[in-house]
Amino acid sequence: MLTDAIQLYDIPTVGPSAPILSYLGAFRFMKHAREMLQEGYQKHKGGVFKIAMLDRWLIVITGPKLVDELRRASDDKVSFNEAVRDLIQMKYVFGDEVNSDPFHLDIIRGHLTRQLASLFTDIRDEIVAAYGDYMPDTEDWTPVYMLPIMQRIVARVSSRVFVGLPMCRNSKYLDLAINHTFAITRTRKLLAWFPEPLKWIVGQTINESRRSVKVGLLYLQPMIEERMAKIREYGDEWDGKPNDFLQWTIDTALEKGKDVNTIVRTILVTNFAAIHTSSNSFTHAIYHLAANPEYMKPLREEVEAVIREEGWTKAAMQKLRKLDSFMRESQRMNGINGISVTRKVLQPITLSTGHHIPAGTIVAAPSVSTHLDDEHYSDAEIFNPWRFSDMRDGDSSESTKHQFVSTSPDYIAFGHGKHACPGRFFAANELKAMFAHTVLNYDLKLEDGARPENEWFANLIVPSPTARVLYRKRRD
Repeated sequence: MLTDAIQLYDIPTVGPSAPILSYLGAFRFMKHAREMLQEGYQKHKGGVFKIAMLDRWLIVITGPKLVDELRRASDDKVSFNEAVRDLIQMKYVFGDEVNSDPFHLDIIRGHLTRQLASLFTDIRDEIVAAYGDYMPDTEDWTPVYMLPIMQRIVARVSSRVFVGLPMCRNSKYLDLAINHTFAITRTRKLLAWFPEPLKWIVGQTINESRRSVKVGLLYLQPMIEERMAKIREYGDEWDGKPNDFLQWTIDTALEKGKDVNTIVRTILVTNFAAIHTSSNSFTHAIYHLAANPEYMKPLREEVEAVIREEGWTKAAMQKLRKLDSFMRESQRMNGINGISVTRKVLQPITLSTGHHIPAGTIVAAPSVSTHLDDEHYSDAEIFNPWRFSDMRDGDSSESTKHQFVSTSPDYIAFGHGKHACPGRFFAANELKAMFAHTVLNYDLKLEDGARPENEWFANLIVPSPTARVLYRKRRD
């Protein structure tokens, strides 16, 4: 870290930059990342600053010009995948197999995104079933801790697509799918305290993710082996061949000569990427809706009109402009990470500001600070649910620009450019279907009336896990 500090000396620092003292800045970042990112954004807007993390320096670029500059940089110079591998400690958490060949990303971009329309019936069916189990109809106001409830529902709906019935309703398997993310987070935090030569030893000793794979094998190995046996007997196609993520992973794994262990790891990695990001995003939106019940009426009117015309289909989800706007605005105001458009520098680069960034450095943009900038959005700190639907209605030529899944240099909740989150199309489809179901079937309000504050863990953003929402069966 000392060598890095010397190479990055000309980049201003938020927090102390001197050797040893920089660790004080790293400790501060763990508790006050939002304030530090905002301080840097305000002081160096349109420029660059750095913040100390426990095991590295984070270079933060600000402003649409630099965001677009980073987006346009070629993959041989900066890498999104390498940045994720470093920040999550993929090699030590998931093992070399997944780290060296993350083929699940191609499955997400390809099979999953192309199959959204055909998968929608299953998604809708699981939403109805999961809500019936976790938020059963009640005439009286009933309090629930919304974040853990939504983790269960999202895990079930996602698992319906990932591993199918009946496994998606197995409560112990769902526990694994949900808790695996917490295990990864704990392992990643611990590894950050150790120098590179010790990370492998620590990863082998305390890696909870490896234990998750062993448990995952108990649930998934029989399914995988049964499906492999059918491939050996019938070839690539047979009557009743499942159309789910597990099957696509098996097919790809066989082509690549991967084993059952790798298939299970791939499913767990996909759960890690999908379940908590989606449940956090959904809970953010639910808190806004429960804090402002007046938004229910226009949302219900839109959903009812579209469903009458299109039924419960992917096409219907695309026509829900107000609901789409609500979700996008919630993501703008909250998000799941305080940084985005994250890249690892593979070859030294020079920014248009004149700053030189050495190879091995992690570079990112401050997402929340960008989204709450009045230069980008009028009254940026005020939640306006129809902000983006009004933009789409006002300029039909830019209708797609303001959709939930769209990215731009000043809207980076999903990243930006060709490396924007590949699963955002699936996530948006799933979350919009869940939100439409919620507004049609429930009344909501907050226990104390005020939207609960988000919690930050370093740069990670989580909706309050202890806030309770009151719900009842819809009355009007």
